[in-house]
Amino acid sequence: MSAERPRVYLLDVEGTVAPLTLTTEVLFPYARKHLNEFLDRNIGDPAVQADLTLLAEENQADTDPNLPVHRTAEKWGGPVDGAKFRLFALMYLLWLMDRDRKSTALKSLQGKIWKAGFESGELKGTLFDDVPKAFRRWSQQGKVAIYSSGSVDAQKLLFGHTTYGDLTALISAYFDTRTGPKMESASYAAIAASFAVPPGAVLFLSDVVKELDAAREAGCQTRLVVREGNPPVAEANGHLRLESFDALENSI
Repeated sequence: MSAERPRVYLLDVEGTVAPLTLTTEVLFPYARKHLNEFLDRNIGDPAVQADLTLLAEENQADTDPNLPVHRTAEKWGGPVDGAKFRLFALMYLLWLMDRDRKSTALKSLQGKIWKAGFESGELKGTLFDDVPKAFRRWSQQGKVAIYSSGSVDAQKLLFGHTTYGDLTALISAYFDTRTGPKMESASYAAIAASFAVPPGAVLFLSDVVKELDAAREAGCQTRLVVREGNPPVAEANGHLRLESFDALENSI
């Protein structure tokens, strides 16, 4: 039993509120399919140029020996709308996608691509059935917040265009990798501080044990979310398991 009822319900996305297949079988393939066309059409957009500049910086700092692009500014070369820069950017982006790397620049670009898909109705955010009711319930008891490796813009798009309609009015805040890595306790301490509550007033729900470990180290309450389609978790490392959000209140 927890010492206090949560004041902030902090949730992971993939495997927690949405099926893992939403990302792997819908969103990622969509971004990959439209990446080349998106760069062609939007290379002059200042926001896209900022993402590509950050991408080049990430590439230069990347220590993986199998990088498809050399880690020197000369290899990227020239302005961000130059042909060489665009080619190297595309090569590196595809390489990052193949490895599901948590690149802030990649996530931002993916979010921009998804925006067009969601706004056109081509994409919809598929959520588990218990999510809308839980969000309504928790938003009356405290605050609902999202913490995902996907960009904040992508999160807002997802929850603004779900199969259950627009749920953004029920969500108080969004956090991504700009807050910090999800497997570092400082990230969860920072999120609690942003709400002006002690970490113990934050309940973090995720399907990833190492993320829960980091949240617990920061002092947060935790639940390991077990969903159909998720890989089995052999060792929960002391985190209480939760198969449905409808049962959460009984475990607090």
